[in-house]
Amino acid sequence: MAFRTPYYCCYFSFSFFFFLSFVRSSLQEIVPSSIHSVVDDTNDFQAYPSYFSLLQDGKFKGLIKQRPETFSLERFGEVLEKIPGSGKTVNVDDFGAKGDGSSDDTRAFRKAWNFACSSKGGAFLDVTAEKKYLVKPVEFSGPCKADVITFQIYGSIEASDDRSDYAKDGRHWLVFNNVQNLIVRGGGTIDGNGKIWWQNSCKINKALPCKDAPTAITFYNCKNLIVKNLKIKDAQQIQMQFEKCVNVQASGLTVTAPETSPNTDGIHVTNTQNIQISNSVIGTGDDCISIVSGSKNVLATDITCGPGHGISIGSLGSKNSQAYVSGITVNRAKLTGTTNGVRIKTWQGGSGSATNITFENIEMNNVANPIIIDQKYCDQSKPCKKQ
Repeated sequence: MAFRTPYYCCYFSFSFFFFLSFVRSSLQEIVPSSIHSVVDDTNDFQAYPSYFSLLQDGKFKGLIKQRPETFSLERFGEVLEKIPGSGKTVNVDDFGAKGDGSSDDTRAFRKAWNFACSSKGGAFLDVTAEKKYLVKPVEFSGPCKADVITFQIYGSIEASDDRSDYAKDGRHWLVFNNVQNLIVRGGGTIDGNGKIWWQNSCKINKALPCKDAPTAITFYNCKNLIVKNLKIKDAQQIQMQFEKCVNVQASGLTVTAPETSPNTDGIHVTNTQNIQISNSVIGTGDDCISIVSGSKNVLATDITCGPGHGISIGSLGSKNSQAYVSGITVNRAKLTGTTNGVRIKTWQGGSGSATNITFENIEMNNVANPIIIDQKYCDQSKPCKKQ
């Protein structure tokens, strides 16, 4: 289903169940049903109903099953930010970072992280304001001894544009892996320096083979995570990705890339549960927000989107795979000058389900395709096989 009006302005709400290839399959749990509190062995951290209970329309409440183990993300955020207290503070400059925009500061960032991660109590890791740090691909790994790590980006972190630096891993630049109780904030900038990657994309130059490019910042297998008040710009490909994470607050983000930059999704959510994205401005060359298989209990509120391809669930079911998403709510979003508004896109041959999906209070201006449910999505040069 698609509505095509080149200069379209609307304000609407709707909710539905949707089954890929009409295969009815129950949603399988991706993570254990028990979700622990922010601090382990804390007995007074009460579990709260799902934030979907805030919906006032009774017919929506009937469709959305409240889960007792899903606590309030707002409460979780307040608790997590109070934990650090007077923990140790380290600065990347203390470990040799120059911040002059040309020296390689990767090693200093890695050392500073290792120090913060191994600290007892809370730890603050600062990136100095008004400096530009050149950083090659780096992974900030856990588990950590610190109760909470607060990574405070006040300055600018800029990616190396030498593609040979990504020879070992061409899919990632900055990665936070297996970290629990993490806050990343500060008002600074994460600059993917992606121009060289866009120029070598098959979507820009049809003569080139199609290859993956790095995601600017990835949170992988993280639990109890706050990302707030940051600028992410010009990623090599996807700007920010949450993968296999549980309990996430992302707010106050400004995510930008040129409208012509290929595959630069703003915020990509995959296999992640209990995530709230709020009060953010996103304008890129692809989806402002993309939500794919394994994601459950996703709430996006007060999102400004444009330019870009809109807010998407999918694509789902590529290469005859099974895909499941559930409990997706987009509320109070404004889309301007995007190619699409809100959409669900699935490949032929895939199976699974997309259920408990609500788009409400959506305002669109100059959106070419306001609402799309596409069960024959095909993002390849050759026609897709009919299945």
